[in-house]
Amino acid sequence: MKNKKIEINNQLIAVNLSENENDYISLTDMSKFKGAETGLIISHWLTTKFTIQFMGVWEQMYNKNFNVTEFRNIKNEVGSNGFVVSSSMWISKTNAIGIRSS
Repeated sequence: MKNKKIEINNQLIAVNLSENENDYISLTDMSKFKGAETGLIISHWLTTKFTIQFMGVWEQMYNKNFNVTEFRNIKNEVGSNGFVVSSSMWISKTNAIGIRSS
Protein backbone atom coordinates (compact mmCIF):
# COMPACT_ATOMS: atom_id res chain seq x y z
CA MET A 1 0.00 0.00 0.00
CA LYS A 2 1.49 3.36 -0.99
CA ASN A 3 0.37 6.88 -0.18
CA LYS A 4 -3.17 5.99 0.81
CA LYS A 5 -5.38 8.50 2.54
CA ILE A 6 -7.86 7.77 5.27
CA GLU A 7 -10.68 10.14 6.14
CA ILE A 8 -11.38 11.00 9.75
CA ASN A 9 -13.97 13.67 10.55
CA ASN A 10 -13.81 15.01 6.97
CA GLN A 11 -10.01 15.34 7.18
CA LEU A 12 -7.77 13.32 4.83
CA ILE A 13 -4.68 11.84 6.48
CA ALA A 14 -1.84 10.31 4.48
CA VAL A 15 -0.96 6.77 5.52
CA ASN A 16 1.70 4.47 4.12
CA LEU A 17 1.78 0.84 5.21
CA SER A 18 4.40 -1.23 3.44
CA GLU A 19 6.24 -4.50 3.73
CA ASN A 20 9.65 -2.82 4.13
CA GLU A 21 8.93 -1.14 7.49
CA ASN A 22 8.65 2.37 6.03
CA ASP A 23 5.16 2.81 7.47
CA TYR A 24 3.99 6.25 8.48
CA ILE A 25 1.00 8.36 9.37
CA SER A 26 1.30 12.03 8.46
CA LEU A 27 1.64 14.21 11.56
CA THR A 28 1.15 17.24 9.33
CA ASP A 29 -2.25 15.98 8.19
CA MET A 30 -3.21 15.02 11.74
CA SER A 31 -2.23 18.43 13.09
CA LYS A 32 -4.66 20.10 10.66
CA PHE A 33 -7.38 19.14 13.15
CA LYS A 34 -5.92 21.79 15.47
CA GLY A 35 -5.34 24.54 12.91
CA ALA A 36 -3.56 25.75 9.81
CA GLU A 37 -0.16 26.32 11.45
CA THR A 38 0.84 22.66 11.26
CA GLY A 39 4.56 23.27 11.74
CA LEU A 40 3.92 25.23 14.91
CA ILE A 41 1.48 22.61 16.21
CA ILE A 42 3.98 19.80 15.63
CA SER A 43 6.78 21.84 17.19
CA HIS A 44 4.69 22.42 20.33
CA TRP A 45 3.78 18.72 20.47
CA LEU A 46 7.48 17.83 20.24
CA THR A 47 8.33 19.99 23.24
CA THR A 48 6.14 18.09 25.70
CA LYS A 49 7.76 15.85 28.27
CA PHE A 50 5.54 12.90 27.36
CA THR A 51 6.28 13.14 23.63
CA ILE A 52 10.05 13.28 24.19
CA GLN A 53 9.90 10.36 26.63
CA PHE A 54 7.78 8.27 24.25
CA MET A 55 10.00 8.96 21.25
CA GLY A 56 13.13 8.25 23.30
CA VAL A 57 11.80 4.88 24.49
CA TRP A 58 10.65 3.97 20.96
CA GLU A 59 14.02 4.88 19.45
CA GLN A 60 15.93 2.89 22.08
CA MET A 61 13.80 -0.15 21.26
CA TYR A 62 14.00 0.05 17.46
CA ASN A 63 17.07 2.11 16.55
CA LYS A 64 20.50 0.70 17.31
CA ASN A 65 22.12 4.00 16.20
CA PHE A 66 20.03 6.22 18.48
CA ASN A 67 22.18 8.80 20.27
CA VAL A 68 21.11 8.19 23.87
CA THR A 69 23.49 10.83 25.26
CA GLU A 70 21.95 13.56 23.11
CA PHE A 71 18.47 12.24 23.97
CA ARG A 72 19.26 12.67 27.67
CA ASN A 73 20.47 16.22 27.03
CA ILE A 74 17.21 17.05 25.25
CA LYS A 75 15.11 15.30 27.90
CA ASN A 76 16.81 17.36 30.62
CA GLU A 77 15.89 20.59 28.81
CA VAL A 78 12.18 19.77 28.42
CA GLY A 79 10.08 22.24 30.39
CA SER A 80 12.80 24.87 30.71
CA ASN A 81 12.18 28.40 29.47
CA GLY A 82 13.00 28.71 25.82
CA PHE A 83 13.14 24.97 25.14
CA VAL A 84 12.41 24.38 21.46
CA VAL A 85 12.93 21.30 19.33
CA SER A 86 11.85 20.73 15.76
CA SER A 87 11.50 17.38 14.06
CA SER A 88 14.61 18.05 11.95
CA MET A 89 16.58 19.03 15.07
CA TRP A 90 15.42 15.86 16.88
CA ILE A 91 16.49 13.74 13.90
CA SER A 92 19.90 15.37 13.45
CA LYS A 93 20.84 15.39 17.14
CA THR A 94 19.66 11.88 18.05
CA ASN A 95 19.90 9.96 14.75
CA ALA A 96 16.17 9.27 15.13
CA ILE A 97 14.37 7.06 12.62
CA GLY A 98 10.85 7.13 14.09
CA ILE A 99 9.93 10.55 12.75
CA ARG A 100 10.61 12.09 9.35
CA SER A 101 10.79 15.69 8.24
CA SER A 102 10.36 16.86 4.69
